[in-house]
Amino acid sequence: MIEPACAMLGIDLGGTNIKAVWTDAEGNVVRRETRHTGDCDGTAVWMDEIWALSQSSAPRIGIAAPGLATKDGRAIAFMPGRLRGLEGLDWSAYLGRKASVLNDAHAALLGEVWQGAARGRCHVVMLTLGTGVGGAVLINGRLLRGAIGRAGHLGHISLNAAGAPDITGTPGSLEDAIGECTVQRRTGFASTKELVQAVRAGSSEAHRDWNESVQVLAAAITSLINAFDPEVVLLGGGITAAGEALFSPLHAHLDSMEWRPAGHRVPVVRAQLGEWAGAYGAAFHGAESDLLGHNASPQA
Repeated sequence: MIEPACAMLGIDLGGTNIKAVWTDAEGNVVRRETRHTGDCDGTAVWMDEIWALSQSSAPRIGIAAPGLATKDGRAIAFMPGRLRGLEGLDWSAYLGRKASVLNDAHAALLGEVWQGAARGRCHVVMLTLGTGVGGAVLINGRLLRGAIGRAGHLGHISLNAAGAPDITGTPGSLEDAIGECTVQRRTGFASTKELVQAVRAGSSEAHRDWNESVQVLAAAITSLINAFDPEVVLLGGGITAAGEALFSPLHAHLDSMEWRPAGHRVPVVRAQLGEWAGAYGAAFHGAESDLLGHNASPQA
């Protein structure tokens, strides 16, 4: 079998699955593949899986993973608690070829700006709503990384100084207000999907709990708009599968909260690339030196 010609390979390492996408230089998909991470028993099966995926003819490789990436983009410097073996792993040395590494939420934003809902934009805020709440920020066409790569952890902004501390010690965080990780404690439902189903079925208690979480999300978005003045706010992650059950009350809350000078309203929209955004962003990041200047792409 002749392998289709491709310019870039992006690999997104998640806690459950590894997603790989091969693209040409314009971002058109040549091939994509999903493999199981295999981290449940503490063995790093994912290392072998990524090594195998990297043995394609793609000349450029990018890897997205949870945690804080090193400044030189060769490894994840800090990722405690899971994916044992990830911290400090030099991917270029392991794979025997140059690989560019970045945080998975940062990668998702780059993917959306390159080929998704924020294509060509220069000022973007993205929130990923899932088990936790991640995020990333693009300012003047550049990914905001910060001093140690921590920038964009928008799930850990505080919206209630008197609230309980989250996993980072932040009181009353956005992540604890809407993340899947706390839904049972907050609402009694086993998942956000079950909570939203109850809302749609007319449960007043479910509606109250869901509305409280969406109201906090709206307050967070309002604050982020004031802080970063984006052209668009993107929402990604599994919780956005709620569709209008999320976006309708969210927009209603934003109508009463958002500062709109001269009537200027910032669009808050669902990300387009779904679960593949991180892989797209990793592919772009792996080849950014070739792409910058040739199209309206983010300058990470």
